[in-house]
Amino acid sequence: MKRNIILQAGALALAVAMTAMLAGCSSQETSSSTTPENAASTGETATGETADPYAYLADFSYSDGFDDNGYLKDVTAGDYVTLPDDYNAIQLPAGTDTVTDEEVDSYIDQNVLASFATPEQVTDRAAEMGDSVNIDFVGSVDGEEFDGGSAQGYNITLGSGSFIDDFEDQIAGHTPGETFDVTVTFPDPYQNNPDLAGKEAVFVTTLNYITVQTTPDLTDTWVQENINPFLQLTSVQALKDYVREQITYTNMSNAIYSQLLDTTTFAEFPESATSYFSDYILYDYYQYAATYGLSLDSMLSSMGYVDADTLLQQAQSTIENNCRQALLVQAIAEKEGIVVDDATYDANVARVLRTDQVQGYEDAYGKNYLRANVLMTLVMDQLVDNATVAAE
Repeated sequence: MKRNIILQAGALALAVAMTAMLAGCSSQETSSSTTPENAASTGETATGETADPYAYLADFSYSDGFDDNGYLKDVTAGDYVTLPDDYNAIQLPAGTDTVTDEEVDSYIDQNVLASFATPEQVTDRAAEMGDSVNIDFVGSVDGEEFDGGSAQGYNITLGSGSFIDDFEDQIAGHTPGETFDVTVTFPDPYQNNPDLAGKEAVFVTTLNYITVQTTPDLTDTWVQENINPFLQLTSVQALKDYVREQITYTNMSNAIYSQLLDTTTFAEFPESATSYFSDYILYDYYQYAATYGLSLDSMLSSMGYVDADTLLQQAQSTIENNCRQALLVQAIAEKEGIVVDDATYDANVARVLRTDQVQGYEDAYGKNYLRANVLMTLVMDQLVDNATVAAE
């Protein structure tokens, strides 16, 4: 359970763990071409007559799993959870509440300034592993070009493993403007295109440019112009103080949650909760598949899953962790009499979401899902306030 540090206005994303997060990021160039790793693979449209067993997901709502108090719908957590006696007075290891200047600066560099980085094209040096590069390539086997083996203006980070073995390594050392051959051998078997399995391919490759990200200078003016105005941070020092406070909160809440998991006993999970968190995982995939006219199973098959059941089997630990977290938070709320009724919701939702523009989020996620976010925050606020940290 991690409280995210929210620093700028942007698109809302609510994690499965029900923590609200506002994030902004710079746009990235994309390419619709295939790569040598997935060359010649194609999707299958959902044109069959068989009824879609996942059609019900079209009506899924993030609020489906929760009631008007932010609790799991029709679930009494106390029936499934046995809390330790000291759940509301956790003692944390020494140093849990200590955050160094270096940690604050590192967070700002990596998570704040980096999100405002702008790309710059570099053409006066050789590419190195770890560089982001833009390339054109045309692939052939025995002199014959093959479907899906060509692209123009493709962006790739060298060393990412996005392409088949050795492809990216052979780009390193070349300078923008150079055209050269990249010779690779497709693996055998090769699921994406069995016809290419084990065959040697030559990709005539042009390195167009190297992309480096330039981050802005951190100044009071920059903070005033770019940091979420809801936070009312007007200087570099105010930003650093805020980040320090949030990292401290995150460290303490993570430590508390970890201890509670170790000392709390869970019975079997309610079926309604596991069903909800399963649908939560499937929903994004379903929406994506529908956008391209695919069935959910067809799209998942193209991604390497056999079907939706296989995806859920692999996500079982995530589903169980989400159940544990929701039940644990609710069990404490039940003990402490914490509910997110209308008055509590209105008093806290803007603080939890870090914005006073709440209506759009209610439209997207539903009030009850946001109530669950508020509930989690209120419970963790109380646990952090009541925790003690051992002396150094």
